[in-house]
Amino acid sequence: MAYVLLCALRRIGLRFTQFARASCGTIRLKLLKIGARVTVSVRRVKIAMASAYPWRDEWELAHLYLRTAAAR
Repeated sequence: MAYVLLCALRRIGLRFTQFARASCGTIRLKLLKIGARVTVSVRRVKIAMASAYPWRDEWELAHLYLRTAAAR
């Protein structure tokens, strides 16, 4: 199931990034295993990551593409 989810993330969320053809291990190591502070409130989930995170732009693009795909 995790492999299917990562393939969907790669196909939908990472399609125009440098991770569009990356392996599942690369996506896991570079995008999912990050040190971030997650704050959960009643209305929203906030993710605060370090300003020095090197793949922040790709992470934000993946979030945007997944949010757009979910709205359809």
